[in-house]
Amino acid sequence: MQVLNFPSFQFQFSAEGQRKLIYDIIRKKYVSLTPEEWVRQHVIHYLAEHLSYPTGLLSVEKMLKLNGLSKRTDIVAYVTSGAPKLIVECKAPGIQINQQVFDQIARYNITMQVPFLLVTNGLNHFVCKIDLNNKKYTFTETIPTFQELITL
Repeated sequence: MQVLNFPSFQFQFSAEGQRKLIYDIIRKKYVSLTPEEWVRQHVIHYLAEHLSYPTGLLSVEKMLKLNGLSKRTDIVAYVTSGAPKLIVECKAPGIQINQQVFDQIARYNITMQVPFLLVTNGLNHFVCKIDLNNKKYTFTETIPTFQELITL
């Protein structure tokens, strides 16, 4: 798999016939190793190992209803009160981050109302801090630590 713009992590791999698998520490099972999953697993490990997010407060492929349609978020981070605070949208490294990707995660946030959005293809990361009251956003340089999330 392609080297991403994240630190190196120790992943567990397996195979089912020709299909390569990677162990997801959140779902606690092996999942297909697609380019998007490669990015998602890096984000999960980065949040947990570098930014102190408890794995028990991370959700992967969470279902939500949007205009009557079922959608799935890639990663949602919660705080101990159960409030969602960060939505992550992962794309494969070959997918360009564009307005369409931002529109997708913004639609998810209509329902979830989180203060931070992260969009990444593993090579480029974009973090937005959302001012829900004033309906504005600003790009930030870094992904918030778990400590920063709980102070909001």
